[in-house]
Amino acid sequence: MGMTQSAEVMDSSDMPTSPEELMAYLKGLGIEFTLHHHKAVFTVAESQAIDDKIPGTACRNLFLRDRKKNNFLVVLRHETEVDMKKLAPLIGADKLSFGSPDRLMEYLGVRPGSVCPYAIYNDKGQNVKILLEKGMMETEKVNYHPLLNTMTISVKPADLVRFIESTGHEAHIVDLSAAAPEKE
Repeated sequence: MGMTQSAEVMDSSDMPTSPEELMAYLKGLGIEFTLHHHKAVFTVAESQAIDDKIPGTACRNLFLRDRKKNNFLVVLRHETEVDMKKLAPLIGADKLSFGSPDRLMEYLGVRPGSVCPYAIYNDKGQNVKILLEKGMMETEKVNYHPLLNTMTISVKPADLVRFIESTGHEAHIVDLSAAAPEKE
C-alpha cells in the first residue's frame, strides 16, 4: 500500500455494491446509523485521528483464508491484539493467512482499506464465515466503513447482527481473549 494507492481517488464504480446502495439497504431494514465523511484511510494508524472524532468503538477487519481455502472475516476492536497461530484453532481454521486483494474483491466486493462487515452483503455464495469479537459486541456503538474508506457509519451491535443475518450469514460472536499474543 504505497503512495499511489492513498493518492488515488477512491470511488465505488467498480464495486458490486455502492455505499449508497448499502445505506439504502440498511434503512430498508429499519437500521439507524450515523454517517461520517472523511479522507481515505488505509491503515489502523491512519484512521486513529479520524476515529478519535467519531463516537463509538473503532473497529478493524481481518480477511483471512486457511490452508483448506476457507475464508473468514474477523471483525474486532482496534485495540484487540491477536496471534494468528492462536486465532486459527479458536475459529476452526487450519493455518491462517491474509486473503489477497483479488480474493477480497471476488468474495467481498471491496478493495484493501475498505474491508468491513457490510462487505458480507456481496458474498452471495456464502463463502465467507463472519466472526465478531465478543468485547466489541458489548459496546454501545460500533464503527465501520460502509464499503468505502472515505466514510464511517456507526450502528448498534444488535443492528449489525440483524444486517448480517439478513444476508443469510450467521454472525458468530467469539471471545478472542484466548488468541491474545504472549506478553514479553
